[in-house]
Amino acid sequence: MSRIGKQIITIPKGVEIRVGAEYLEVKGPKGALRERMHPAVQVDVKDGVMTFTKVRDEKGDNAAHGLVRALAANMVTGVTEGFQKVLEIVGVGYRAQAQGSTLTLSVGYSNPVAYALPAGVEVDVSQKNQVVIKGISRRLVGAVAAEIRAIRAPESYKGKGIKYIDERIRRKVGKTGA
Repeated sequence: MSRIGKQIITIPKGVEIRVGAEYLEVKGPKGALRERMHPAVQVDVKDGVMTFTKVRDEKGDNAAHGLVRALAANMVTGVTEGFQKVLEIVGVGYRAQAQGSTLTLSVGYSNPVAYALPAGVEVDVSQKNQVVIKGISRRLVGAVAAEIRAIRAPESYKGKGIKYIDERIRRKVGKTGA
């Protein structure tokens, strides 16, 4: 059995869970999430506790057991607290603006880059040179943060670009004059 799959999830108040044949649906104060489940894992909800058991024992089912439990835990956390990633924009003249569901980035290209935000993701650009991405789906928040970072990945000589707030850029030494 998977060590992570054996752990139970306590369901907070205000969270409703529906288990179907092939899906798990979690509703909470921040919204609702629906995820397809692996057929090798059975989900049981009793007395405010969610447990996970393997139905069969084939190759890869241990990994699926832990994966399903981790996805369910992320869903419960997402509908109660939500997830966020913070990006930092480093560079002279580099800035970001949020207008509705569009994030406009001025990051050294000849024209500003407009990034259309998917549904379920919010962006806050209230602090200077920081973009806060919020949402209830951990997967979606991480994917949007990675796509925004890829618009201008940080370079290793001056450190200019878009990076995660806790990311350390390994700096290289430039050329030496001969």
